[in-house]
Amino acid sequence: MLSVEKRVVYRIRAKGRGWVFSPRHFLDFGNRKSVDLALFNLTNQGIIRRLGRGIYDYPKIHTQLGILSPSIDSIARLIAEKNNSQLKITGAEAANALGLSTQVPARIVYLTDGPSRKITIGKQIIELRHASPKVMATAGKASGTVIQALQYIGRENVNADMMSKVKENLSDEDKKQLKKDMDAAPDWMRPVILEITN
Repeated sequence: MLSVEKRVVYRIRAKGRGWVFSPRHFLDFGNRKSVDLALFNLTNQGIIRRLGRGIYDYPKIHTQLGILSPSIDSIARLIAEKNNSQLKITGAEAANALGLSTQVPARIVYLTDGPSRKITIGKQIIELRHASPKVMATAGKASGTVIQALQYIGRENVNADMMSKVKENLSDEDKKQLKKDMDAAPDWMRPVILEITN
């Protein structure tokens, strides 16, 4: 029978480089103590990297640049998973993702239905900010990204050019979902959403 450490290594390698994980991902192989020991040994061997308390990754390696930074999004999602909570990007991030703004947010902030907290990973700080159920209702959906982005841009600044840009970024399915989720948006946004979805 394979040792806990060997089974842990096989799973990590099967997931591929860039995977961010916690001890919870291996509890089917043994108790927490044996999993922690396996992760400790693998960290010491340089196979995996410890990013923070209970957070590890199997780092990506670039031929010229060497070991790459971990995916902040994957780390945030792992933390949300540990807390049994959902995540949603902020308005600035959403506007950037939809091409409505070229500004890259200086701080990494996610909205969550879980507790507010800050996590330091190397030199970066990830902030999870508790948001209301109404705001979180569209978490994980394209409609949520659109609503967040438009809210960030603001009523006075949304123009026809932006609306057509959003339209281009959405599939027919996304547009249907956006129309369904209109109740989660402020009243001023309704005509904008109707324009985007028609």
